[in-house]
Amino acid sequence: MQISETSCHSPRNRSRSLRGVLALSASLCGLGWSVAARAQQVEPPAVVPTVAAGEDGKIAAPSPPPADAVFPEVAPIIGDDEFDAAIPPISAEDDPELNRPLESIAEFERRQAAGEASDPDADTSALATASGVALPALAEGDAVEAIGDAPISDVELAAPLPPLENFDVEPVEFAEAETESDNVSVAYSVQINGLAPADDSTDVDLADLFGDLSALYDGDGKADNIAMVRARLAADGELMQRILASEGYYDAVIDTRIDRGGEAQRRGQPVIAIIDVTPGIRYRLAEINVQADPTVPPTLIADNFPLTVGEPIVAQRVQGAEAAIALKLPEQGYAFAKVGQRDILLDGATGDGVYTLPVDIGRRARFGGIETTGDLAFDAEHVARLARFKRGELYDSRKVDDLRQALVATGLFATVAAEPQPTGESAGDDTEYVTMLVTQQAGPPRTLAASAGYGTGEGIRLEGSWTHRNLLPPEGALIFRGVLGTQEQGVGATLRRSNAGRRDRTFELIAEAKRSDYNAFEAITGRVAARVSFDSTPIWQKKFTYAYGAELIATSEDDYNFTRGVRQRDFYTIFGLTGQVGMDRTDSLLDPTKGYRITTLIQPEGSVSGQFSPYARTRFDISGYYPVTDDIVVAGRVRVGSILGAARERLAPSRRFYAGGGGSVRGFGYQGLGPRDPNNDPIGGRSVNEAAVEARYRFGNFGVVGFVDAGQVYRGSAPTFSDLRFGAGVGARYYTNFGPMRLDLATPIGRKPGEPWVSVYVSIGQAF
Repeated sequence: MQISETSCHSPRNRSRSLRGVLALSASLCGLGWSVAARAQQVEPPAVVPTVAAGEDGKIAAPSPPPADAVFPEVAPIIGDDEFDAAIPPISAEDDPELNRPLESIAEFERRQAAGEASDPDADTSALATASGVALPALAEGDAVEAIGDAPISDVELAAPLPPLENFDVEPVEFAEAETESDNVSVAYSVQINGLAPADDSTDVDLADLFGDLSALYDGDGKADNIAMVRARLAADGELMQRILASEGYYDAVIDTRIDRGGEAQRRGQPVIAIIDVTPGIRYRLAEINVQADPTVPPTLIADNFPLTVGEPIVAQRVQGAEAAIALKLPEQGYAFAKVGQRDILLDGATGDGVYTLPVDIGRRARFGGIETTGDLAFDAEHVARLARFKRGELYDSRKVDDLRQALVATGLFATVAAEPQPTGESAGDDTEYVTMLVTQQAGPPRTLAASAGYGTGEGIRLEGSWTHRNLLPPEGALIFRGVLGTQEQGVGATLRRSNAGRRDRTFELIAEAKRSDYNAFEAITGRVAARVSFDSTPIWQKKFTYAYGAELIATSEDDYNFTRGVRQRDFYTIFGLTGQVGMDRTDSLLDPTKGYRITTLIQPEGSVSGQFSPYARTRFDISGYYPVTDDIVVAGRVRVGSILGAARERLAPSRRFYAGGGGSVRGFGYQGLGPRDPNNDPIGGRSVNEAAVEARYRFGNFGVVGFVDAGQVYRGSAPTFSDLRFGAGVGARYYTNFGPMRLDLATPIGRKPGEPWVSVYVSIGQAF
């Protein structure tokens, strides 16, 4: 929106033309104005010739007489012949002195000093100065000559100049010593007089708004010198003028001064920077005229234009009202609507303002086809798969924004834009089709990523990946991943197709091999899997998610044999299916502050080595978040899991439930809760229950957390919620643009022998 800026006339002339008295600072509201006021015609005064003294005291030249003026003739005082006869003749014959050669300036000045007559025959061998000091006479051709009107007695003028290296420079002595107080650090206070208008109240606290932006307040009452205080005071005077103008006080008068004397200074009080405010009247809207063609529905503009007659002319309100129209019209089919330049006519006598806003709504539109141009990552057909609109639907800018977000979420573009283009093709009902033009600039398709974490009992874990995001267009990615840790090492490859068949659906083929070495078990595992999912992403958080798939696992693991009393290794071949559904009503994927999440996982599987032994793993998770204040959030979670259909001894150790660690019950080592063997190593169980509550306090980019966790693992398939173990601790958070970084310290309550005194957990993201 193009907005002009002009200035305001003096408020003392109540009948004047104002054009643009609403020029406001972009730092306040980003709003400019073009304003005019009713004016009265005043006849100019007649021109009277005058003669007056100028500022320099000289008499100014009189005004010239009119061209047609007639003056009487005046006789001359003396005639030309009589004037010429009165002038004596001048010649060398009449005056011999005219032929005498001119004497030098030095001779003339010496004679003047000695009181001699102009006699060329006078003796000049010695000259006396006014003080009686004899000086040698100048010889012919002497280069030394008296300068100007300096006294001849100053012998220094006749002396040769000393060498530069011997020239002595003495500091200049000023008549008045420099005031040291002007160049030392000074303390000051700020005093605002008259800010609260006497005849009206504002919708905002002007003192708070001024305090947030003031250079004086930002200096915390200290400055390097008094000149800095003056500069801050001048800037704050202009700031106050803009603040008042933004709230409708366009005739405000601001005076600034510094009080450095008086009783306050004698008492040792700081310098006072004073701003005197005379707000004047507050202008209000007397008429509102929106000039636009009829819309569908007819009240579309009126229903979405929040300004009302009688309210003050506040810059932020006016800007917001215009933005509301600019947003609402494209949401209702007017793809090319434009809000023009406002005009406000002010009446200084009454304080009324007549507001006029032209709006070009353009022709109503419907979605047509999709075209794409530029350096393409994929074609228009795949763009159409991402769009949530179909041909013939009424144009809605929100759906265009959604398409733009989906394109960004692919991660394949350096830049991408989606803009409607008119076609002129009628779509019926006084509408036309528009083509969505998608301009692509493909970005680098390959990326490297890495993450790191640490947990007591789990050790250090480093994970890295290499991804080619568009190896098989469109959006066919190949991912290689590696894990290196103190207790886990592995490699894997994934072939992933994003937006497969429909938007937000992902298909994956996974192959991986890893080695795990925990207190509970040691395993070497190979896994292949296929998975279809509808998940949230950091850019697009979904309310409902799901996933399903199948996997085949071959693993060699050791377990404690209670019959033999030793640990022995077995080989397991497991085939299973996976089904998961989730509901997310939180406000953020990585750092939620309100809402809740629910997830249910069902995994029917069984051993395919020897006789098939089916069983089912189930797990239910729920978490909730409640904002107590803007800075404090209380979060809680509950987890319940159960394995049905098989005894614990028939389950591979890696398929059992465990509890303890950074993502489970903090204060205990990884997998540290539940049943144990005679060597005091955890052996897992068939059911689990966990709970946690956190109080999260955030200040800026940092935060602190206090938490209490609880949980236990049980031998049977039904959790009994007995013998719960508790851990408590505190944590620190550093909030980045990709999520919070977490450091938690926890200790077990009722610690038992062999359990850690303090556990440390470092990772990215909240604990839940």
